[in-house]
Amino acid sequence: MTPQEAHDSPWSDLDRPPLNASSLRRALVRPGTLWSALDVVASTGSTNTDLAARAGALAEGAVLVAEEQTAGRGRLDRRWSAPPRSGLFFSVLLKPAVPAERWGWLPLLAGVATATAVSRTAGVDTALKWPNDLLVTVGGAERKAGGILAERAGGQNAGGADGAGGAAVVLGIGLNVTLRAPELPVPTAGSLALAGATATDRDPLLRAVLRSLETWYEAWTGADGDPAASGLQETYAAGCATLGRKVRAELPGDRAVTGEAVALDGHGRLVLATADGMQQPIGAGDIVHLRPAGGGDGA
Repeated sequence: MTPQEAHDSPWSDLDRPPLNASSLRRALVRPGTLWSALDVVASTGSTNTDLAARAGALAEGAVLVAEEQTAGRGRLDRRWSAPPRSGLFFSVLLKPAVPAERWGWLPLLAGVATATAVSRTAGVDTALKWPNDLLVTVGGAERKAGGILAERAGGQNAGGADGAGGAAVVLGIGLNVTLRAPELPVPTAGSLALAGATATDRDPLLRAVLRSLETWYEAWTGADGDPAASGLQETYAAGCATLGRKVRAELPGDRAVTGEAVALDGHGRLVLATADGMQQPIGAGDIVHLRPAGGGDGA
């Protein structure tokens, strides 16, 4: 067997069986549901890039899953890498018929949906780090087990096109499932297995995440993207580990703001109460959870 054949074989790691694409399609791609197509590929550079390139020709609800990503990325163009079949790496195509100024809630919506599904299916307590990281606890410390990347695709018309064509969002989700400690890309990373997951079978986990995502997406679009009316704003805040913490927001242009994260505003921005008594909304930036006075890790 050649090295490439070993890499592609479903038996190259018995703890990491391949996804069953036909079973996933039977369970998820049905009339009356959001999901219109589901494809699983052995390896690709980035599912977000691949799906965005075809956005104009695909209906809303197309799903692309990769057993391995060789050029996966998160926010701020950070690399996202993991061994083959060690996690869930997938993107979905959405064409929300809601005002474009509310599309910024989509990565937060995906965070809520993913965290809910992981907690129920894998038995792991999860938390959200604003705006789009999924945290688990490994050895008493917060560790990042997942991330979300939302990118515009297709046309630029605001809010309303569905079916093929029109403005769209490609929502990418990466989740470390069975990564072992030596395989973690950085010391602050974690996985569901390392967090004590009671189940790490990726098929039911992917089904649960996509069904949860569909439920939240339908509630949000049904409320015309209103985060309060859909319950999204309240639910995200309830599960957000950033709120109530002292944080440092590292902003574009080598600027930084430190303060207590006190709220999410109606646009999904993180509101910081600073030492000078001001409240500053943060719409983009890297958030660092500062070490509490009593110890523990920043994240």
